[in-house]
Amino acid sequence: MKTSKNAASLQFNRIQFTYSDGKQAAIKDVFIDVEPGEIVVFVGPSGCGKSTLLRIAAGLLIPQQGSLVIDGEDALALAPEKRRIGWVPQSYALFEHLNIAENVGFGLKMQKVPKAQREKQVQDMLKLCRIEEYAKRSVRALSGGQRQRVAIARALAVNPRILMLDEPLAALDPQLRIAIRADLEELLRASGVTTLFVTHDQSEALAVADKVVVLRDGHVEQIGKPDDLWRYPANSFVAEFLSNAITTKAQADSSRTVLLGGELCCNVNREIKPGEKVVVALRKENFYISEQGIQGRIIFSEYNGGVYQLKVETKSGNVLPVSSTTELPIGASILVDFNSASELSVVGV
Repeated sequence: MKTSKNAASLQFNRIQFTYSDGKQAAIKDVFIDVEPGEIVVFVGPSGCGKSTLLRIAAGLLIPQQGSLVIDGEDALALAPEKRRIGWVPQSYALFEHLNIAENVGFGLKMQKVPKAQREKQVQDMLKLCRIEEYAKRSVRALSGGQRQRVAIARALAVNPRILMLDEPLAALDPQLRIAIRADLEELLRASGVTTLFVTHDQSEALAVADKVVVLRDGHVEQIGKPDDLWRYPANSFVAEFLSNAITTKAQADSSRTVLLGGELCCNVNREIKPGEKVVVALRKENFYISEQGIQGRIIFSEYNGGVYQLKVETKSGNVLPVSSTTELPIGASILVDFNSASELSVVGV
């Protein structure tokens, strides 16, 4: 992992925050440790506290309890402009009356950076974000993806210790999100800056992050590497949010298998009581399209880098995730079988 020399560590330590008109805390006893150069993604349903945490880190909100530490320094004692944080809002907030280079250099101009130094820094950021050829172009002429890169270049130009992105892909057409997501990840890793990234999109979180923070109602439900959360969700909420979780029953004569919908026998990752009801997480590697198995109807399909990610609803109402290398139409009937080399994760009883 490349790390910028400016990249800072950050720690939310027992943070508690309630809005002035709120009866319930928006953030409840949150502890999150961020390493220099890490990309940490906050994910969770609307109202879970993702954007509130960004605003606390940026100095736009002051918590009632807890501490915020940036590179070992008490950040709550620092004014927002002293924290050296780059902010990319959902709307990008570009200046329509300025060209691309002027937008990127705006923060440096406000800091009264000498012109020669400012121009060099702007050129470096345009090159990093691959928008050199657009330097003199009006922002009105840019696509959504190009606007995003300009906003990030502007935020990076002031050499921030931490970069914050609040739903950076939300304004884009859904068909562009996957392609631009990969481009965004490459750009963030090339910059090496510590990044806090807010999204409500699970696939975005898993694709971009070094570390994922799953939030619900102001609480942290789980923190970990994307693969750890995917394979070992802490509870049924995390499993349901990141993939799919269903309640089923262990087979009466086995402590290591369940029967999905009374039709499909599946291995599980730990001992359970025969006949007991359990909650299991379902992942796409658990199932495959087969010439045998159970019949289901495709209810969702998304193309992702040469593979179609499908959701298949069985006659019993279970929805199974499965991958296909060929495009299959919504509504098509297919047979799905369990991959016996895999195991379903038991996440609740």
